[in-house]
Amino acid sequence: MRSVRNNGAVTSPRSPHSSAPARLIATDLDGTLLRDDKSVSERTVAALAAAEQAGIEVFFVTGRPARWMDVVSEHVHGHGLAICANGAAVVDLHAGGTFLEVRPLERPVALAVVRALRAAAPGTSFAVELTTGIHYEPQYPPFFLDPGATVATAEKLLFEETPGAAAPVLKLLAQHPELDPDAFLAVARETAGDRASFTRSSPTALIEISALGVSKASTLARCCAERGITAEEVVAFGDMPNDIEMLSWAGRGYAMGNAHPEVIAAASGRTVGNNEDGVAVVIEQLVTEALAAAGNGPAQG
Repeated sequence: MRSVRNNGAVTSPRSPHSSAPARLIATDLDGTLLRDDKSVSERTVAALAAAEQAGIEVFFVTGRPARWMDVVSEHVHGHGLAICANGAAVVDLHAGGTFLEVRPLERPVALAVVRALRAAAPGTSFAVELTTGIHYEPQYPPFFLDPGATVATAEKLLFEETPGAAAPVLKLLAQHPELDPDAFLAVARETAGDRASFTRSSPTALIEISALGVSKASTLARCCAERGITAEEVVAFGDMPNDIEMLSWAGRGYAMGNAHPEVIAAASGRTVGNNEDGVAVVIEQLVTEALAAAGNGPAQG
């Protein structure tokens, strides 16, 4: 394994707690597989293809909705599946992002969370992510404009006639203009953590809210169980708090060099940053190990 350069010092990543052969790679996208310009480097494309050729499945596991998966859809081989919206949906990228499984946030629960957060953190604004698209409140900063979005209060978006009103809710998004991101997450979990799952992946005070028990890890575990793959055979990569459960669950969980401190603490290994192709660095080693185990090449340390 190559050394990791961190703040000018070269250190060795912590040894992952599983030495089982890798059968599945689960990787986050933004801040992890993708570079900061949202591109997939040639090195990473080659590494993903090599993994599939070596018999190691690749799953993209992201907070992104299915409609934002075009950046990697051409790099999915084999099964073509991806886990989106922090585990709320499994989609088939070979079929244009068709939903195969949805784990929705029930609307009455969503409304209760909205009311609880409004009281605990005045100034919070909300967006509602449906399987059909996103809708948001007037105060919510629409950093990705959706021409089909409805702008209204969360109560109206959840319970009145709006485009997609019958569609499942994948997640709520809650934004606060002033609070520290980690402090906002802590407040939300303390306020309504018994009703829903709270996490974040943005550098701003933006919280992502899913149904209770829904996470990247729980949906990935379900997909792996269907394939007879154990946690010890999974290698996962991530950089933000919404990756923590997945990195903790996987036999080998790698934090990126640019990861949030809590992610680094949760991961059993560490690689270089996303702009240095940190995922590819590890995949190349995994492929070498797989080929060596199959008798197709020498092992390299």
